[in-house]
Amino acid sequence: MRPDTTRATAEVSRTLELAPEDHLRAQLYQLIATPFSAPAGSDILQAYAAIDGDNSRLGQALSACAKAARHADPEAEDDAFHELFIGIGSGVLVPFGSYYLTGFLHEKPLAKLRDDMAALGVEHDPDIKEPEDHIASVLEMMGGLIEGRFGSAGTLAEQKKFFDAHVGSWAPHFFKDLSETKQSAFYAAIGVLGSVFMEIEAQAFEYV
Repeated sequence: MRPDTTRATAEVSRTLELAPEDHLRAQLYQLIATPFSAPAGSDILQAYAAIDGDNSRLGQALSACAKAARHADPEAEDDAFHELFIGIGSGVLVPFGSYYLTGFLHEKPLAKLRDDMAALGVEHDPDIKEPEDHIASVLEMMGGLIEGRFGSAGTLAEQKKFFDAHVGSWAPHFFKDLSETKQSAFYAAIGVLGSVFMEIEAQAFEYV
């Protein structure tokens, strides 16, 4: 990825003043998205290995990712990435919203996502050949909505609407499946982290 873009958009990031908890949320969305944008190479593994979690459920999940990253081999993770998400025809898991919601790619959930992206002013990066409902893309879009990367920061109501439609509707199921994978201890740990974070976000949005 280019440093001023996300997987989903070519919009340039803007520095906005965020509450500390919102800054952390945006960072977590980006952190979790990163190993799905590309195989977990040395840079990604080193970034995860440096994490120091606390005793909360989220902190423990982060610590588990850090431990798995410290024991991971980049070549093995590259193999696992391709086996899990690409494969011959398809991988063990299919990391797209349309597939999880309908059993097929390029279905109505993708069309709805594109409509909502247009309303938010989010443009698909032409360098990315995969559909916009890839797990990395929707997580990065959530982070961008929190940070105001697409203009002004989204209100909590706008964040909830996007989350419910395009993240919370399927990502928890994807992360649960990933947490049970045998191909990679690191990606399994990411699955647990994603599951915990999705649960926290869904619970927080109940009060919006």
